[in-house]
Amino acid sequence: MSNYSPTEKLKVEIIEHTALITIDNPGANTWDSESLSGMRELIANLNADKNIYSLVITGAGEKFFSAGADLKMFASGDKAVAQDIGLKFGQAFEALADFRGVSIAAVNGFAMGGGLECALACDIRIAESHAQLALPEAKVGLLPCAGGTQRLTALVGPGWAKRIILCGERIKADKALSLGLVEEVVESGKSKEAALALAAQVAQQSPVSVTFCKELIHKPREAVMPQGLLLERERFIQLFDTLDQKEGVNAFLEKRSPEWKNA
Repeated sequence: MSNYSPTEKLKVEIIEHTALITIDNPGANTWDSESLSGMRELIANLNADKNIYSLVITGAGEKFFSAGADLKMFASGDKAVAQDIGLKFGQAFEALADFRGVSIAAVNGFAMGGGLECALACDIRIAESHAQLALPEAKVGLLPCAGGTQRLTALVGPGWAKRIILCGERIKADKALSLGLVEEVVESGKSKEAALALAAQVAQQSPVSVTFCKELIHKPREAVMPQGLLLERERFIQLFDTLDQKEGVNAFLEKRSPEWKNA
C-alpha cells in the first residue's frame, strides 16, 4: 500500500515507473462517493510524481473489473444525490482520461456501466477472454453519465454504440477486440501481467514526449467532447424527474422486471 490513494477501495502498488491500481470494493468492485473522490485525488497525486510514467487499473478478484455504480445510492430517486454522484463520476474519469502518462485498463472480468466507463477513460484496454462489457444503464432507467455515450462512440462508432447502449447488448471479449473496444485479449488471469508489460514499454520513451503525444492525440475530440460530457450529466440528472428512474433502480434491487411507465 502506498500513500497515493486516500481510500482502501483503491489499492496502489508502485512497480518501477508504473502505478498499479486495484479497484477493491467487495463483492463487485462498485463505485461509490468515496472511491470516485479517491480516484480524482489519486490521479492528482500520480500526476505530481514525475517518477510515474504509466498506470494500470484492474479489479480485485477474478470475476469483476467493476460492475459500475452502487445502485443503492439511487434507490430514493433523490435528485441532489444524483447531481453529486454524477459530478463525482465525471470528475473521477475525466481526471483519469487526462492523466499525463499512459493508462491501461486490465479488464479481468465484468466491466459494466461505470466499470466500463472507467476502462473507456483509459488509453488502452486489455481484456481477459472471459470478460464481458456493457453499458446497461437504460435497463434500470438511468444512462451512462461518466463519458460512456461519448467515449464508446469515439471508439466503436455510432452503430455499435447504439447497439450496446440503446439495445443493452453485452459484448464478449473477442467481439470487443473486433470492434476496437479493446486493443488486446489475453487468457483468463493474464490481463494484469500483460498490462504491466505494456506499461513497462512506456518507460522506454521520453516521458515528456509521451505527454505531448497523448495531448495531440486527444486534441481533435476536445472541440466536441466537453460539451457532450456536460450534456450527458445534465440528462442523467433530468432522469431523476421521471417515474422510470425510480422504477428501474428499485426493480433491479428487488430482482424483478421493471414495469416502465414511459414517464
